[in-house]
Amino acid sequence: MNTVNRPTGPPPATETSAAAAPAEAGAGPAGPAPGHAGHAGPANPAVPAARGIAATATAPVRDTLRSWLDGADRVLIGAGAGLSAAAGYDYGDAERFRELLPALHRLGLRSRYLLGAPLPKDMMWGYWAVHIDDIRYGTEPDPLYRRLRELVGGRDHQVITSNVDALFTRNGFEADRVFTPQGDYGRLQCTVPCTRDTWSSRPFLDTVLAAYDRDTGRVNDPRALPRCPHCGADAFPNIRVGPEFVDDAYLPTGRRLRRWLDDASTAGSLLVVEIGAGFNTPGVIRRPMENVVRRTPGARLVRINPDHADVPADLGTRALSVPLGAEAALGELGL
Repeated sequence: MNTVNRPTGPPPATETSAAAAPAEAGAGPAGPAPGHAGHAGPANPAVPAARGIAATATAPVRDTLRSWLDGADRVLIGAGAGLSAAAGYDYGDAERFRELLPALHRLGLRSRYLLGAPLPKDMMWGYWAVHIDDIRYGTEPDPLYRRLRELVGGRDHQVITSNVDALFTRNGFEADRVFTPQGDYGRLQCTVPCTRDTWSSRPFLDTVLAAYDRDTGRVNDPRALPRCPHCGADAFPNIRVGPEFVDDAYLPTGRRLRRWLDDASTAGSLLVVEIGAGFNTPGVIRRPMENVVRRTPGARLVRINPDHADVPADLGTRALSVPLGAEAALGELGL
C-alpha cells in the first residue's frame, strides 16, 4: 500500500471490491454492499427514475414526511458524504483547506481529496494527521447530527453510512447501531497487512502532529511516521481503499444490521431515510436502500438530496423525493 497515492475521504472503491467482505459475511443490506457515496456522478441508466411523490419542498412534502415518520415503527438511516458536508465537514471546502493546510494550498491543492497527489510520505502524513484530527476528533457536538438523532427518537433504528468520521456515534447514536463498512479514521492498520488487528489512531496522530511543521507541511522526524507495531511496515488509516483493508472490527455490526433487516417484514413498518448519497459509487448506500424497500413489504424510502433526489419509478408511491439538503429537510419536519 503506497501512502503517497491514497485518497483522503471514504475511498472511491469500485462496487465489486467494496462489496466483497460485507457480502461474504452477510453483513450488508440487500443489493450491492457498501463503498463510498455522497458525491455527484452520472445517473444510473438501468433504473428508470421518477420524482416520487413530490419534486419540490412544498406543504404536501412536509406533510408526507411527517406522516411517514409518525407511522414508522422502525427507521433505517442510510447516509453518504452529503450529510457530513451539510454538517460543515465538506472535503471540497477550499477555504477550510487553506486554513488547515497552508503549505499544500501553496502547492496548488484545494481539496482534501488528494487522490494521486505526488506527495512524499512525510508530507502526506502531515496532511493525514491534520485532516483526521479535524474531521474525526472534534469534541463539539454537531447540531445537524443531533437533530437527526432527535428525529429518530425512541424508534427502533439502525444506521449504515459510508462516512468514516464517526459523527453518528459522536452525536448520540449507539455504536452497535451504526454500521460503517468503509472503516473509521479513528483506527490505523498495517499496510501489508501482517495482522487483522487495528489500533487507535489518536496516539499515532499526536506523535505526527508533534513533529509537524505547519509552514512546510512536513513531518520533521521520520521516526514519527506511523508504523505497524508488529512488523514495522507502514501503517495507514483503517478505511476501505483496496484489498488490504482490514474490516474485521465492522463486520459484527454489519451482521446485526442484516439480522435486523431480515426481521423487517414482521417487526413493524419500516421507513428508510437516505441522506446525501449520490452517484459516485451508488452501490454503497443509494442502490442498497432502494433494494431494502423493494424486498420489504410496506417499507418506504425518503431520499434527501439537493441534486440527485430522483427515485426509481418501480417504487411508485412508496418513495418520496426530497430535493433539499439535510439542514433544510430537517427544517421541513420542524427540527
